[in-house]
Order: sequence, then structure tokens, then C-alpha cells
Amino acid sequence: MSKKILYTGKTFTTGGRSGQSHSDDKRLDIKLAPPGSPAAGTNPEQLFAAGWSACFIGAMTHVAQELGLKLPADAEVAAEVDLGNAGEQGYFLQARLQVSLPGIDRDVAQTIVERAHQTCPYSKATRGNIDVAITVI
Repeated sequence: MSKKILYTGKTFTTGGRSGQSHSDDKRLDIKLAPPGSPAAGTNPEQLFAAGWSACFIGAMTHVAQELGLKLPADAEVAAEVDLGNAGEQGYFLQARLQVSLPGIDRDVAQTIVERAHQTCPYSKATRGNIDVAITVI
């Protein structure tokens, strides 16, 4: 099986959690701030949550099409990404995705979510690496 690169996102970051980051095409230009600080800016956990939830909606759209359905325009994924510290074991991430698919039968929504979790690149990247809970609400 050959692999085909569809897109490469390029960013440049300085200053770590108290710095800034921008993309090579300048479409992304953000200030960074540590989680919970009063400083202006976002943090890596928020960026990861936004990226994963957007990608997950794309995966659900694909699955719904395979099932002959259309994902509702108001489909929503609320993503929470926790940064934790396990003492000597160091820092870790864990995540929760709450999925809302208004107008879709709960069993069908559950099928869409389960299949999307198998195909979403973010889900694949985190599988077996961090604790993840996905709930249909």
C-alpha cells in the first residue's frame, strides 16, 4: 500500500508556552500562554482539542456518507484535553469528546462515532497513548 501525503501543516514557534506560533502561510498567528495564566493567548491543549474535534467531525461526515446519511449542520464535538502530572512518571494528557448529532437516532449516532474514532487521524495517533472517553450526548 502506498502512502500519499495530502497536506503538510507547517508552524514555527518561539518561547514555548509563553511564546507565539505562526504558520508558514501566515493563516495562523497566535500568542501562547500557560494554561490558567492571566496572559493573553491560547495553549497547546486548547489547540489540540480544537484540531481533534474538527478532524473528528470530518471523520463523522465521511462515515455518515458511507451510511447514506448527511451529518446535521449543527453537529458538534466538545473536546476536553487535560494536562496532568503523575509525579515521577511525568506529565500526561487525557481527553474526553462529547458528540452531539441532533436529529440522528442514538444507536446510529453511536455507530457513526465508533467508526469515526477508528478512522480519524487524531484518534489513531492517540490510541493506546492517552486515556480517551467519547460520549454521544
